[in-house]
Amino acid sequence: MSAAGLALGYGADLAFGDPRRGHPVAAFGAVALALERRAYAPSRTRGALFAGALVGGAALAGHGLARLLGRRAALALLTWTALGGRSLRREAAAIAVQLERGDLDGARRSLPALAGRDAAALDAGGIARAVVESVAENTSDAVVGTLVYGAAFGPAGVAAYRAANTLDAIVGHRSPRYERFGWAAARLDDALGWPAARAGAGLTVLCGAAPARTWRVLRRDGGAHPSPNAGRMEAAFAGALGLRLGGPLAYGGRSEQRPSLGVGRAPIAGDIGRANTLSSRVGAAALAASVAVWSMR
Repeated sequence: MSAAGLALGYGADLAFGDPRRGHPVAAFGAVALALERRAYAPSRTRGALFAGALVGGAALAGHGLARLLGRRAALALLTWTALGGRSLRREAAAIAVQLERGDLDGARRSLPALAGRDAAALDAGGIARAVVESVAENTSDAVVGTLVYGAAFGPAGVAAYRAANTLDAIVGHRSPRYERFGWAAARLDDALGWPAARAGAGLTVLCGAAPARTWRVLRRDGGAHPSPNAGRMEAAFAGALGLRLGGPLAYGGRSEQRPSLGVGRAPIAGDIGRANTLSSRVGAAALAASVAVWSMR
């Protein structure tokens, strides 16, 4: 029944994308922001209590929904609202169209909805690279991770995983305000994302056009990224697509120099569609693997 719930949720995401109104992730984010205003202090302990309460509460809510609706229906509903694969690809494709039309200002305005980096100074190549990197990372975060935790822990697992991922986006970034308070949320997201990133990277090796090259790039470059998880997916996508990712970027006015991943050329607008296609294949493979694992239990 859990396998059927995962498949139904995945199918709903393919058919409809994210819910248009009353999105549970948005509602959770609003609750998290309201609690953050009351609970904030520049303290790791306070931040850990904040993250634990919200992620634990999300797990309890997922369990309660399963008791109310039944495990299969609850898992289908939560998987649908947590996946975001269709929305990810739709946003990426829209930016690709803007770049191909020469609408650089429009692409810069659209980028923050997909990738949290400063877009004002990016040229067309920089935006294309940001989109491909975001598609790679979010294929793991939003698609593979949801399916992995749904298969392993059911509705409560999906709810807790998506809550941790959302909290990391809210308070887990490096800034003076959240350097200490957001530490626990960031580390929790890293820990929960660890199996999803490795599973996603492995599936990318299998789903891409050049498995041997992808494996070589993944082994060589996957650990060079400052994130313990994002680097695996970005390196795998770089290898599979024959691209070179990484390089300079800026978040919140802070510049970084990310290591180079892959040995190919820099991305262009046309590569965004290729990244979307690869993301779709990896998502379908993750569903098949998750259903097979659940069926063997």
